[in-house]
Amino acid sequence: MTSRNVLDTRALNRATLARQLLLDRADMPVVDAVAHLCGLQAQEPQEPFVGLWSRLRAFDPAVLSDLLNGRSVVRMHLMRRTVHLVTAKDALAWRARHDAMLRQRVLGVYRRELDGLDLDELAAAGRAIMADDEPRSMGELGRALAERWPAAGPRALGEMLFGALIPVVQMPPRGLWRTKGGVRNVLLSSWLGREIDPPAPQGSDPVGEALVRRYLAAFGPAASADLRAWCGLAGLPNAVAAVREELITFRDERGRELLDLPDAPRPDPDTPAPVRFLPAFDNAILGYHDRSRIIDDAHRGLSVTGARVVLVDGRVAATWDVKEGTVVVTPLRGFSRAERTAVADQGQALASFLSDNDSHDVQIA
Repeated sequence: MTSRNVLDTRALNRATLARQLLLDRADMPVVDAVAHLCGLQAQEPQEPFVGLWSRLRAFDPAVLSDLLNGRSVVRMHLMRRTVHLVTAKDALAWRARHDAMLRQRVLGVYRRELDGLDLDELAAAGRAIMADDEPRSMGELGRALAERWPAAGPRALGEMLFGALIPVVQMPPRGLWRTKGGVRNVLLSSWLGREIDPPAPQGSDPVGEALVRRYLAAFGPAASADLRAWCGLAGLPNAVAAVREELITFRDERGRELLDLPDAPRPDPDTPAPVRFLPAFDNAILGYHDRSRIIDDAHRGLSVTGARVVLVDGRVAATWDVKEGTVVVTPLRGFSRAERTAVADQGQALASFLSDNDSHDVQIA
């Protein structure tokens, strides 16, 4: 293994920024950006707007709202059983491949409540109720079936049905720009006008293989453990093995094998990285098992508590929030004068975006 085959942390950082559209803001349609990123984590409904603002030139939040209303993108439980904003095409193609993982993750929380319950029977009962195409909350569907399965209770029933057994989407106004709305679910097939793609025949995994390629395009170079941490799916070693001849390999400084696409960008480690403000639970951090390429281990907890972070020289260097129209930045380390100026400039731009140009106020604590 020569030094050219080893990618240090800074090289991995710049590759991640390039793949995540954070090194240079991209000129691409919003729907193409959502597809390229393999979706955006979206349990906090307004966060994807900041994520796309940091990645796209002249991003107009109304475009994303129109895509949601127009059913070109949807909000649904998918990777890691978290709510993601994904294209309609990916929702239909990927949902069946995530089914087993979604079931296991709900059972991991509600195994006692759902013990002995026939999940296929529960799914059929839930589908029968949802067949009228009326939007329902998780609680409403759970309560509707709690009389039949009283031992489980409404919450466990609702979580299992909408989180795993029945492919549903969270319909607008949930997730629209500056619009508050509770979670109301409808069948994915009704919302998009077609059923999800069926599972692949036994012994084949075309979706898994596609996910390997798509993940590396958006997150690589990365280890198999990173891929698994991103999506939560089992069986991916076989998918990796199936496409391995298409890939090239590197090692990180600890000797882990890293997989990548041959023609994917791997910028010079000395490429300047601009300041970027990231939303809560951003892909660029949560997309890896080993997050050291972008966040120090001392601050790793921020990535799972919903903290919004600021990248300085490509790494998490501060958190940020909005208070009374002011973007408030709390550094995690000292800033040089140039860094402080760059953070303030980008914070002012963010304040303007969030307020429709009514505020340009930024405070660095």
